[in-house]
This record gives sequence, C-alpha cells and structure tokens, in this order.
Amino acid sequence: MPFTSSVLPAAPAGYATPLLAVALPAGPLPSSLTALDAQTGGAIGRLLASGDFAGKKDELALLHPAGPASRVLLIGLGKPGEVGRGAVRRAAAQAAKRARTLGAPTLGFFLAPEGLGQVTPVEAGQVIAEGLGFGQWHYLDMKQPPEDKKPLLESAELLAPQQTAELGAGHAVGLAIAAGQSFTRTLQFLPGTVCTPSYLARQAGDLVRRHGFKGRVLDLAALRQEKMGGLLAVAQGSAEEPKFIVLEYEGAPGKPVVLVGKGVTFDTGGISIKPADKMEDMKYDMSGAASVLGVFEMLGRLKPKVRVVGLIPTCDNMPSGTAVKPGDVITSHLGKTIEVINTDAEGRLILCDALSYARRFEPACVVDAATLTGAVVVALGHSASGLMGTDEKLMEELRQAGDRAGERVWPLPLWDEYRDLIKSDIADIKNTGGRPAGSITAGWFLREFTEGYPWAHIDIAGTAYSDREDGTRVKGPTGVCMRLFAEFVLGRAG
Repeated sequence: MPFTSSVLPAAPAGYATPLLAVALPAGPLPSSLTALDAQTGGAIGRLLASGDFAGKKDELALLHPAGPASRVLLIGLGKPGEVGRGAVRRAAAQAAKRARTLGAPTLGFFLAPEGLGQVTPVEAGQVIAEGLGFGQWHYLDMKQPPEDKKPLLESAELLAPQQTAELGAGHAVGLAIAAGQSFTRTLQFLPGTVCTPSYLARQAGDLVRRHGFKGRVLDLAALRQEKMGGLLAVAQGSAEEPKFIVLEYEGAPGKPVVLVGKGVTFDTGGISIKPADKMEDMKYDMSGAASVLGVFEMLGRLKPKVRVVGLIPTCDNMPSGTAVKPGDVITSHLGKTIEVINTDAEGRLILCDALSYARRFEPACVVDAATLTGAVVVALGHSASGLMGTDEKLMEELRQAGDRAGERVWPLPLWDEYRDLIKSDIADIKNTGGRPAGSITAGWFLREFTEGYPWAHIDIAGTAYSDREDGTRVKGPTGVCMRLFAEFVLGRAG
C-alpha cells in the first residue's frame, strides 16, 4: 500500500495515534503545546525545564505518556529566528523514519507555529509533505520478510488547528513532489539487471499512459537514423540496446524548459575499466535520468502551467569485443567529431547527443543533470552539486531553486582557458582533459553542443547516493535534483 499523508484540522491534545511527532523550537514550552503538556502530566514542560531536551536542531526525545497518543516524539528545530524550510522538512523526515523503525502504522505530525521562523504556512505544508515522504521511503521488495516484521508506516496526518487552508495548499504541492522523489529513489536503487534502458523506457511509457503526456522512445534503428554517434558508441559494447526517451508535458504554450538526464544504467568504465571496489554503486549512474522521470510524475499530479520536455539518453557502458576503444574517433549528433581518450568518460558522450537534439524544441533553456565526474566529489564533497552553464540568470535561478529544495548547488567556472585542455590532435574535440579541473573540462565538453539556447549543467556525482544512514534516510539513493527541478519548473509556472 503506498504511503499517504493529509492535513487534519485538529489540535495535538486529544489526538489518538501510535506516534505523535511534535516539532518545536529551542526555548521555553510553546503556548501551542500547553494543552498537550497538561495531557502528558507536564512531562514535556519538565523535560524542557531540566535541559534534557533543549529543542536544538535534530534533537530527539521520545515520551510514553498515558493518553490518546501512545508515544510523543519531540523533534528540535533550532533557534526560533533561524528555522527555515530545511529544518522543517528534516523534522518531518525524522518523524517518518522514526515511525517506520518503531513499527507505527500511522503518524500524527504537529509543527508548533512558534517554530515557523521565516517559513510561511504554505511553505511549511509543502516541506512537511516532502519530509514525510522522504523519511518513510525504503525498499524491501527483494528481501525476505523478517520474522519479527513490524507494521509499515502507511499514513500520516499533519495536525493543523489553525491556518488549515494554507497548510493544505502547500501540502498538496509537497505530496506531488514527494511522489516524484520516491519514484526517483526507487529507480535509482534497482540493480542493473532490472533497471535496463528498456526498463526506463517502459517507466516513461507508463508515465505517458497515466498522465496523458506526449512521448516517444527512439530504438536502435531510430538512433542510427538520427545519427546519435555518441550514444551509439557508448552502447556498442553492451548486449542491452540503447534508448532515447522523449517526454513532453504541455501545460502552457510557448518555449519549453528542457530537462536532460544521464541514463547510464550500469557503468563499468568500458575498456578503460573501473576498479572492482565499489563498482556496484555504478547502478546509480542513471540518477539524472531518474530525477527527470520523477519530475514528470510530479507534473502529472500537479499539472502546473508550464511546458516541459524531458530527454533521456540511456544505455550500459560495458567492455567487450565490440566496445568503443581509447583512440577511436566518433561523430556526434551535431556533426562534431570526438576523440575518445577514456571510455569511462562516457556520460558526456551520450549527453552531447541529447543537448544537440534539444534544439528542435526551440527551448527557453536546457538543464542537464548527470553523475558525471568523480572530480566534483573532490571539489565539493557530498553536500553540494556542481553547477556550470552559459547563462548567469539561469544559473542563479537554479541556485535559488536548490536552496528552496534543500539540494544545494555551487557554481564552477567555464573560463576559456579550460577549453584548451580538451583540444584534440585528430578530431574537433576529445572527451577528457585529464585529471586537472576534471569537472570543469567535462562541463566545457558539454558546452560545445549548446549553442543557441541558455544552458546549465548540474554534476550530481557526489550527491546522488549516500554510503551511510542518518536520521532522515536509509543508505543509498537520495533522489537528488528531483526536488530542485520541481522547484525550478514550478517557479517558471509562476
């Protein structure tokens, strides 16, 4: 049964539930919790007065009061004046994850209005829905059920005794974004034996049928006719046929926003093979594609007034007797020739064909997301994605969307001097400039195929998945860029 959340015009006191999560700021007992504190025999007030719970960001305390709520989980938001969208979203995610681990099938969530800080009620409703969906997500379909299987978290209610309409309006947006992010994370998590190019194409087809989008999938014959030399070259070493997915959401007239997602469903590195250690994580090399598909799930649910096109080049990168080799020269969809220096720099080869193909839509802008370079992890770690582009206004728009979404990006320069690193002796361009400025030269390579429209590139190699578990998520896929893309296109819709 899919997880659902809703808004209920009820106060926390008297609300019966296996788990009541209460998010509150640092400081004395908020007046909005006076009745609940009395119902718990003053336990909340005593906990605050003792200093054992101070309401610091991410601080948790679990109470077992006698009353309608079997458990009360207090979640700290931090200092009242400093509470932002991210703190509220994170508190909701912590609540949902804790409910799941405790085996609570339902959850009540109350945000003390004294803790809203600069967050409006509409924003609070949205980020609570996002957080609840993020925290409850986990994937168990390939595991045997444990003997001591706990009930799954099936639903949550946001308690809104005041400003119910505003919280509900935001919650509706957040629900659609949460559904898109869950869709994205599930695709990311699937092994390469399941999530093949054909599987992604079927998922796109399902979106078309469910939501009434326009869509098509270019197969091998169509790719050859279209002369997508980059995508064909990367795919030629694999038994899996490549696909090129096109989705169109026409919520408004005018030029579309084009979103491009890298869809390498498994990346061995090809002939320039990767080390065996951690190669299993290369199933995440389709994370950009997953984020684009997740955005279309959101678009189908919300139906905003904006036109969006999604382009996904997808294939495997495998070593075999037919694989592309270092030193080979290929011809891209745009007609530029490319010397392949390293077959593990394959993402840019499939993306360049998509960026060229995007021209036929006369786009308002094009933004691509890709797990493109390990170098971006060295530069920015796992806290931000790299941002590059040709249009400063577009990049700032994406940066602000990332801040709202809690998926931060940071700009890297595309100065002309970096272009020299990808000059080729035999072709128009080579696919890697070596280790120095590896993320930037990858961005410069993509830039070669973006004339005629504003373009930005987001390198999510350091943020697409996590090798650790924390209070809000399980180890594995983060769904990064889906929320950012959602904020971006919804901003374009006004």
